[in-house]
Amino acid sequence: METSPHLEAIRGDLVAMVAGDESATAVAERLSRALESSLQLRLLDALGEAAAELSEQLPGGHVEVRLAGRDVQLVLVAPAEPSPATSSEDEGGTARITLRMPDSMKTRVEAAADSEGQSVNAWLVRAVTGALERRREPSRRSSNRITGYAQS
Repeated sequence: METSPHLEAIRGDLVAMVAGDESATAVAERLSRALESSLQLRLLDALGEAAAELSEQLPGGHVEVRLAGRDVQLVLVAPAEPSPATSSEDEGGTARITLRMPDSMKTRVEAAADSEGQSVNAWLVRAVTGALERRREPSRRSSNRITGYAQS
């Protein structure tokens, strides 16, 4: 959703209120230009609150507000299917962790999460869970070494 048409409509309403008086119209134009960034933030706040309210009403998943320049999207994010190993671990609650990574890796993680329709957090939790599960499995490394007794 592009927010510019909404901002233009507000600007038009303001100018229409003072129609007929040229000096008031000029002031209204200047005010509307000066208030544009504030109005933009208020629209984003309203969309964020709407997303939060919708998320509370959904039985599963949540609604995210995604921004790309002046484009705003409300996106329904379905919950990831929990694996049997994570469902028992999730009963203990959640913890917060700070993760630092190179910008290039962050961009790749965001793209991978987006392509799977998941939040970055959900994608990272799934990736870490998969890595931990692979570590639990016994290693089956083959060796090129031959041992034993042989006769020719």
